[in-house]
Amino acid sequence: MNHLYFGDCLQILKQLNHKNPDGFIDLIYIDPPFNSKRNYNVLFESIDLKDATAQKQAFADTWSNVSYIDTINELAEINKDLYTFLKTLSNIRISDSAVAYLSTMAIRILYMRKALKDTGSFYLHCDPTMSHYLKIVCDLIFGEKNFRSEIIWQRADAHNDPKNYGSIHDVILFYSKEKQFKWNHTYTPYSKSYLTSKWSTTPSGRRYKCDDMTDPRKSMKEYDFMGTVARWRTNNEKMLDLWNAEQTDVPNSHGRIKLTQNGIPRKDCKITFLEEREGIPLQDLWTDINSLRGGADERLGYPTQKPLSLLERIIKTSSSEGDLVADFFCGCGTTVAAAQKLNRNWLGVDISHLAVRLIAKRLVDTYGLNIKHNFRIDGFPQDAASARMLATENKEGRFNFQEWVIEVLLNGVVNTKKTGDGGYDGYLTFYISEKQKEFVLVEVKSGTVNVKNIREFIQVIEKQKAAIGLFVCFEDTVTKEMLKEIKQAGNYHYTGTGYESDFPKIQILTIEDLLDDRVPKIPQSNITTFRKAQQAEEPGQASLGLFD
Repeated sequence: MNHLYFGDCLQILKQLNHKNPDGFIDLIYIDPPFNSKRNYNVLFESIDLKDATAQKQAFADTWSNVSYIDTINELAEINKDLYTFLKTLSNIRISDSAVAYLSTMAIRILYMRKALKDTGSFYLHCDPTMSHYLKIVCDLIFGEKNFRSEIIWQRADAHNDPKNYGSIHDVILFYSKEKQFKWNHTYTPYSKSYLTSKWSTTPSGRRYKCDDMTDPRKSMKEYDFMGTVARWRTNNEKMLDLWNAEQTDVPNSHGRIKLTQNGIPRKDCKITFLEEREGIPLQDLWTDINSLRGGADERLGYPTQKPLSLLERIIKTSSSEGDLVADFFCGCGTTVAAAQKLNRNWLGVDISHLAVRLIAKRLVDTYGLNIKHNFRIDGFPQDAASARMLATENKEGRFNFQEWVIEVLLNGVVNTKKTGDGGYDGYLTFYISEKQKEFVLVEVKSGTVNVKNIREFIQVIEKQKAAIGLFVCFEDTVTKEMLKEIKQAGNYHYTGTGYESDFPKIQILTIEDLLDDRVPKIPQSNITTFRKAQQAEEPGQASLGLFD
C-alpha cells in the first residue's frame, strides 16, 4: 500500500526508521522550501468582509518556527561533525535564519539517509542561496566520496535582473548511500545541428558516422591492417571482425570499415549507424526541461510545482519498477505522480493539510476513484472516534481539528483569526457569474452544542451577508430543536448560469456525514483553488504491498 503522511517529516522518519532499521527506500527526492524569505502560498481569494480577512497562508517557510538550538543539541548526540559545523556557523556572521534552516534540514537528511537501502540514492533540490551550505551538510551525512553530481537545471529563460546576472537555474545535489548504487543509463537526443555536421547519409537514407580507431598513446604498438599502418585501438582480430561484417551501402566501404579512395582503411574507419546509438549520455547540465509556465496544461496552481518530466528523469535513472520512491516535502505531489506513472511504489510526506489533500485529489483526477484503494493517508482521522480524539486533545488540537474539517473534508479555507473571529471558522465560495461570487460560511464545533449556537450562527450569516451557512458537529450532539431552527431559516435561491434552484440556508453536517463522503448542498462551481490534474492515458499499476 502506498502512503501519504500528514505531519512533520522528522517525526515520521523516526517512526519509519524504528520499524525499518536496515533501510527500505530505493530513492529519495526532496524539494524543500528554499531559505529565500519567500512565502510559498496557495493563492486563495481573500474574503473581503468587514470584520475579518480570511486568507490562508498554506505553504509557508517553516524553519523560522523551529527551535534550532534544540536541534543542534540533538545532533550533538548523533553526529558530532554536523554539530560542530552548525555550531560554528551560529558563532560567526551567518544569519540565525540560515543556521535554523540548515539545522532543520540537516537532522531530517540524516534520518533520510538511514531510511535508504545500501543501494539507494538521494536527490536534494535547492537554489544557489543555500546549495553551498547544503553540500557540506550532505558531505558530512553521506560522506564526500558518495557525492555523485551537482545537477544544474535551467528552470527559466533569460530575463533581466536589475544589477545582477539573470537567475535562471536551480541546483540538484545527487548522493548515493554507498559506493554501489542503482543506476540506469539515460540518454538525450542528438541536436539537429550535430546530426547535420557530423553524420553522413547512405544512398538508402541511413545516417552514419566514422569513428576514429587509432590510439594516441605512444605505448601502443603500430601494426599494418589491410595496408594502413597505425596504432590501432584494438587488436587485429577485432579489426577483422569489422572487415568481415555484413556489407552496407556506405560508399567506399568493406563490411564496417570505411576506405580511402585508394581502397585501404581510413584511420577514422569504424562505421556506426545512428539507430545503433542511444543518444547523448545525460550530463549534469539540464536545459531541455522547461519549468511550468502559467498556461501549462500540467500546472495545478501550486506555486513551486516542478515539471513531471523532471521527476520522471530522476526516477527512471535511479530506480526500477517496483522500487520504493519517497518525497518527504512532497508539496503538490509531482514525485508521487511520477512514481505512480512509472510503476514504482511511493510514499509522500507533507506538513500541510492542503498539500496532502491536493495530492489525493491529483491522483483521483489522474487515475480515477479506484486509485483510492492504492494508497492510504496517515495522520488524518479515519473515523468518528479518531476525529473526536483530535478534537479533544488540547487547545491547539481543537484548531487542528477545525483545519482538518474545513480544508480536508470540505475543501474550504480556514479563517486564520483563531479567536474573536465573528462566529465562523472558515468559508467556501461559489460563483453566480464569472465576476460575481457568494460565500458559504463554516462553523465547526468539537464539543456539546445546542440551539443557541445555531441561532448565533444564523446571526453571523446575516451580518456577513453570506449565502449559506454550514454548521459542523458530531452526530450525537444534534438535537431536534437545532433541526427545527435550521428549517425555519428558509432557503437560499440560486439563479446562476444555466439553472436556478433552492438550497437550505443553514445546514447541519455531522463529522460522520463528512467521513461517509456526504457533501453540503451548495451550488456547483467550476472555479476551484487548484486546477484538475490531467487524466492518465493508462492508469499506473497497483502497488506491491510494501506497507501492508
